[in-house]
Amino acid sequence: MTGRTGIFPSYEAFLPIVHTMMVQYSKFMKVAKETPWRQDLNSLNYIETSTWTRQEHNGLSHQNPCFIGAVLNLKATIGRVYLPPDANTFLSTLDHCLRSRNYVNLIVGSKAPQPVWLTPTESEAHCKAGASIWKFASTNDGIDPDVVLVGIGAELMFEVIAAAAYLHKLAPNIAVRVVNVTDLMILGRDGSHPHSLTDEAFDAIFTPDRRIHFNYHGYANELQGLLFGRGDKDRFSINSYDEEGSTTTPFDMVIRNHCSRLHVAEVAVRAVVKENPHLGLDVESLVARIQKDLVDVQKFIVERAEGMLDAENLMIFAAS
Repeated sequence: MTGRTGIFPSYEAFLPIVHTMMVQYSKFMKVAKETPWRQDLNSLNYIETSTWTRQEHNGLSHQNPCFIGAVLNLKATIGRVYLPPDANTFLSTLDHCLRSRNYVNLIVGSKAPQPVWLTPTESEAHCKAGASIWKFASTNDGIDPDVVLVGIGAELMFEVIAAAAYLHKLAPNIAVRVVNVTDLMILGRDGSHPHSLTDEAFDAIFTPDRRIHFNYHGYANELQGLLFGRGDKDRFSINSYDEEGSTTTPFDMVIRNHCSRLHVAEVAVRAVVKENPHLGLDVESLVARIQKDLVDVQKFIVERAEGMLDAENLMIFAAS
């Protein structure tokens, strides 16, 4: 209210403590915007870090992404939620938020080292659009896919990219389009939010008829609410945080919540066969192979107390 810029970084699990104060301030911003003599206010910017995917040292007690839902429930003119997948997209998102006025911005980041997927120039274009097809991770640049895999959140996107690479090795005849969503608000039905994609733009990214699987950082019902009204709901599936955790390894955290690359791959295989039975896939044998790899990885984690296998290591592991 001094005219300066507010940045509020916090552990993901602790931000719900200030939920009510955030909502109260958003109400003040709404009324201030409607009051002629009030000038614009700099946005209030929350940075959510130390997320549930990297609470392997604290476990279930420190996992709680519900602040995302709290911001989603604000007026569409005020609430904004961003989940940048790497450092460059985070910087682009933060720059945008610091320049904005009259919003409550939530940026969900990661405190752990992550791959950098996009250049600064690519990040600018990606963040401006809110979502894009990642050709480098897709089959045939994502053209004419059998299934669309969507990552929302840094660690969850990592698993989607790893799943696409794993599927390419396991079942190369499956065509995969990989999509990242950075601006959560684009998913809302056409006209529900200033950032929501038109139906035509939505179909251009996600296809008008293929099955779409979301690997989402928050709670599934948040995504379901956003997607309500986006056509045939039966073509959507969602894996997300499922209130599971322990003192374990980072990779085991995503396994316990069914968000690992292996879970994504299994959903993709089942979706492709249901969508296009003429691909000639032996779905049961593929699923059995994926499930065996999952059991073997879990055994490896228990025996070695190691977990965050990178995509390349898992490819070698799965091919052995």
